[in-house]
Amino acid sequence: MHAGKPIIGIAGGIGSGKSFVASLFREAGCHVIDSDAQVRAAYDDPQVKQTILSWWGPQALKPDGSVDRAWIADKVFSDPLQRQKLEELLHPKVLSARVAEMEKVAHKPNVLAFVWDAPLLFEAGLRQLCDVVVFVDSPLETRLKRVGETRGWGPKELARRENSQWPLDKKHELSDYTVTNAADAAPVRDQVRELLPRILAKFDLG
Repeated sequence: MHAGKPIIGIAGGIGSGKSFVASLFREAGCHVIDSDAQVRAAYDDPQVKQTILSWWGPQALKPDGSVDRAWIADKVFSDPLQRQKLEELLHPKVLSARVAEMEKVAHKPNVLAFVWDAPLLFEAGLRQLCDVVVFVDSPLETRLKRVGETRGWGPKELARRENSQWPLDKKHELSDYTVTNAADAAPVRDQVRELLPRILAKFDLG
């Protein structure tokens, strides 16, 4: 809880539509914390840039001087130790930004709850900071279609990325609720509208 309002974590596989589900919670009156946006902001921090440059050299930066996130992703996904080092650099900054953002809106009466849209909710240890976790369940073929269209990934790349994360069945098992996101948006919206009051009622806020 933060300022008497529950924190709802969003989990699921790559391409499951976690951010879309988070946006539906926003429609229903929640404030969404976009961890990916906060990571992008952390990469713009001069201290972070300098640290990355000292670790990996100029190839970690784009010609314009910004951090090459795609290059870094390729490097850390194949090296757990490098990934841990990067997370230890970024996570404190992201956590600080997350708390600051919640503080800004905590006392607004129209904010019913906070939603954390964090790609690595379990891996980063954020589950323990959430009051409930909603797992976004999406068929593999649907996820493959999405990542193919949006990221240009094939089955092998999706598998490579997911193999570096917790197994989906473990994430699902440790989550409190499930939203099924197949293809049609309308049923997903209905699920979120039905679920949010149940979550609020759990904390006597409904």
